[in-house]
Amino acid sequence: MKLKSGFTIREIAGDYIVVPTGDNYLDFGAVISLNESGAFLWNQLQQPKSADELSAALAAEYGIDASIAAADTVDFVNLLKEHGLMCDE
Repeated sequence: MKLKSGFTIREIAGDYIVVPTGDNYLDFGAVISLNESGAFLWNQLQQPKSADELSAALAAEYGIDASIAAADTVDFVNLLKEHGLMCDE
């Protein structure tokens, strides 16, 4: 999995907001706010990663159970896909 280019996140008052850049600015009609773990996963996706790699990194970073990390990762990736922020590979 990999993020689509042309998007970044910015921390604003403790929240992480997905911000379109370049031509994406004109076509992106949503505001996506991420929590700290969402921002962590976003940063992990700066390089292509599998779902297993993402959930393992999340579990290690936050000391949570692997099954919880896997479920949270699926939810996060689905959110990104719904908003067209993931590349088709």
